[in-house]
Amino acid sequence: MAFEKVKRSDNYSEWYNNLVKQADLAEHSAVKGCMVIKPYGYAIWENMQKELDRMFKETGHTNAYFPLFVPKSLFEKEEKNAEGFAKECAVVTHYRLKADPDKPGALMADPDSRLEEELVVRPTSEAIIWNTYKDWIQSYRDLPILINQWANVVRWEMRTRLFLRTAEFLWQEGHTAHSTKEEAWAETRQMLDVYAHFAEHFMAVPVIRGMKTPNERFAGADETLCIEGMMQDGKALQMGTSHFLGQNFAKAFDVKFQSKEGKLEHVWATSWGVSTRLMGALIMTHSDDEGLVLPPRLAPIHVVAVPIYKTEEELQAASDALDPILASLKKAGLNVKFDNRDTHKPGFKFAEWELKGVPVRLAVGPRDLANGTVELARRDTKTKEIVPLEGLSERIQALLDEIQENLFRRALDLRAAKSFEVNSWEEFEEVINVKEGFAWAHWDGTSETEEKIKELTKATIRCIPLEAKEETGTCVLTGAPSKGRVVFAKAY
Repeated sequence: MAFEKVKRSDNYSEWYNNLVKQADLAEHSAVKGCMVIKPYGYAIWENMQKELDRMFKETGHTNAYFPLFVPKSLFEKEEKNAEGFAKECAVVTHYRLKADPDKPGALMADPDSRLEEELVVRPTSEAIIWNTYKDWIQSYRDLPILINQWANVVRWEMRTRLFLRTAEFLWQEGHTAHSTKEEAWAETRQMLDVYAHFAEHFMAVPVIRGMKTPNERFAGADETLCIEGMMQDGKALQMGTSHFLGQNFAKAFDVKFQSKEGKLEHVWATSWGVSTRLMGALIMTHSDDEGLVLPPRLAPIHVVAVPIYKTEEELQAASDALDPILASLKKAGLNVKFDNRDTHKPGFKFAEWELKGVPVRLAVGPRDLANGTVELARRDTKTKEIVPLEGLSERIQALLDEIQENLFRRALDLRAAKSFEVNSWEEFEEVINVKEGFAWAHWDGTSETEEKIKELTKATIRCIPLEAKEETGTCVLTGAPSKGRVVFAKAY
């Protein structure tokens, strides 16, 4: 397989970009800042969607869909939200084109088609959804509303990177309405836990659950919770957020309900989301210099079988031997592929499926068949062994579970090796700039110190860990008192 080898250790960014393209996951489009997600990449995203959607529904949520366009007057109603997203908004001003009289063959916006009110292309949907909820909610009997939507959003990014940051991306966004603060806060925590479970048990990415600082909080939220993962280069990636919106949007859109006691009260709200950024996390956490490494629970293909043959008779013999095994794996819910293409040699196929991260590869030729064996290769460790055909289906199913666990354990070990408690500014700078990892450090709690550290090192507070122990200390920069450590890192 013609995979341009760029080592992670030489240029991590270039390695990532090459891998996304050469593993056929995505490519840049004719629209600047946007991407085309190719079939193999979209198959991984579909597997993510399927599992997340199942978990959302198990926690009582239902799917709906809301418009792509938000009238500017609605977008402006929650001032903090509007201000937070204003610089990233795409705006529709006209609804028709016409021939440009000064440029033959060119088109221009028809001045007569200017919209009475400009439309914002949604960067997030709180405004249009809470304007809708106003008509849905009158009484406590109408609550809670637990809705999710799968959609695209537009945030006009100037510096883009496939999956990690593009002008348009795919995501899901949950929007819930509740009668009490306690219920809304419980929802916020519950959905953070759903995301963490998905990241760790399906993506095999260990995450830190935490709270964002006021500087990093979602615009319009009272609190933002997040999950933060560590990539192989020691940088952090925010993988999901769950926002406690308080009554901010209910007050902005005048969404009230009559309580059981007959009082008119504002509704309490949450919103939460993950996006195709998870694809970037999956790639950067597990993959290597040979290509993708995919956790079995999200892999589009679990097992690929490559027959080694010279004649049609040898191909048929390999097919006959493997058919019942592959059928058994399919019956167990696995996706398998028998790669009998006669246009490529086995070596090319091995490299191709290794590049695409298929967890298990089988190879079988005449000599293997004569011995009743098959060569089995696992993608995570790149080890090979000769195993009997008998009992192969059960062995593979157990091996896939082992691979899933190994990937998580490997990522956990890397995070442990690149996480450091620091107590001085010198130690802090060494972790961020030399060791390149997570610095667990004391911070004095002020936005000014947070901004100064970012200015000096480009490191940000990724989160205030929810499960961090209380520990008095002094801020690494100012020496002022601190009640506990927060996680600093450079981030994507």
